[in-house]
Amino acid sequence: MKQPSGKPMDGSAAAAQIVLNTIRRPVIMIDFDGFITFANADAEDFFRSSAAMLSRNQLSRFVPFGSPILVLIEQVRERRSPVNEYRVDLSSPRLGIEKVVDIYAAPVTEMPGSVVVMFQERSMADKIDRQMTHRGAARSVTGLAAMLAHEIKNPLSGIRGAAQLLELNASDEDRSLTRLITDETDRIVSLVDRMEVFSDERPIDRYPVNIHVVLDHVKAIAKNGFASHIKFIEEYDPSLPPVYANRDQLIQIFLNLVKNAAEAIGHDPAGEITLSTAFRPGIRMSVPGGQDRVSLPLEFCVKDNGSGVSEDLLPILFDPFITTKPNGSGLGLALVAKIVGEHGGVIECDSTPRGTSFRILMPAWKEAPGSHDDIHGDLK
Repeated sequence: MKQPSGKPMDGSAAAAQIVLNTIRRPVIMIDFDGFITFANADAEDFFRSSAAMLSRNQLSRFVPFGSPILVLIEQVRERRSPVNEYRVDLSSPRLGIEKVVDIYAAPVTEMPGSVVVMFQERSMADKIDRQMTHRGAARSVTGLAAMLAHEIKNPLSGIRGAAQLLELNASDEDRSLTRLITDETDRIVSLVDRMEVFSDERPIDRYPVNIHVVLDHVKAIAKNGFASHIKFIEEYDPSLPPVYANRDQLIQIFLNLVKNAAEAIGHDPAGEITLSTAFRPGIRMSVPGGQDRVSLPLEFCVKDNGSGVSEDLLPILFDPFITTKPNGSGLGLALVAKIVGEHGGVIECDSTPRGTSFRILMPAWKEAPGSHDDIHGDLK
């Protein structure tokens, strides 16, 4: 076996080549001068050139002029740490139309100046686009909630009052019908009240929050109630910085996700819910309406080993009124998506028949110079 340069490989290099060729993602290595010193089989297909041809040229020849990938590689060299970039447009006559990819770049410690780059065409951009759709759907519910509150709750109040008056002179048989009217009216009012949460457009009161204290609080509620029979696994990064958020709304988010996980598990004695936190440097996303990219380094996950979510439901899971529960309103996950979005974060769901994972990316709190704000949620 030979390297792209044509030189024979030693045993370890040949093994590395075999391993990298099994990765179903284009992977290349760039040296200090910008030349492609390695390309796996998928990279050859991606760039529509052989490894030998790639090795004789700089990466700049294969990507559009001024492509952000070249700046990204320089950032990796300067920072000496991995960087991820989403929604990078590499469209060109050579690579193809609408070539939008996610890029994962990392320095090669043993080879100063060299950078390994992996491309992912099944882009996270799709998930972020769905997140924007979720926010749009939540805004639609906002208008609907305001209309329902005004146009429906008042007539319902009159219907309920009339049913109570009829009940005073009704027979036992008719009294069951008036109580049915009253109960159903109360149920509709309760649903409208839940929807009114979407119409709350007040600015969020945000501050530094210890996410682990929030998760411990949610776990305590769950273990003393709906998830008393379920085993909890904690995979926390103790060095995690505070999240810039509202503590009460974080509790609302994770309580909803943990409750969904518990319901997916049901009465399975082997049921497990995993709560995890991690720091993912370099993860950024575009801010709607601008060119800026906001860093979302904090990753929080709620995983279960339940039956999973059906594949056809995943793309619309965060839309209002989508539910698989017989008595569910379908507003829980829509509200979660709304709150996460208002915090500048992203939520996504991956599911298989062996379980479901909700992953939230959120911004970290950055202390202003001279600020001495307390971290909400600190253990006393």
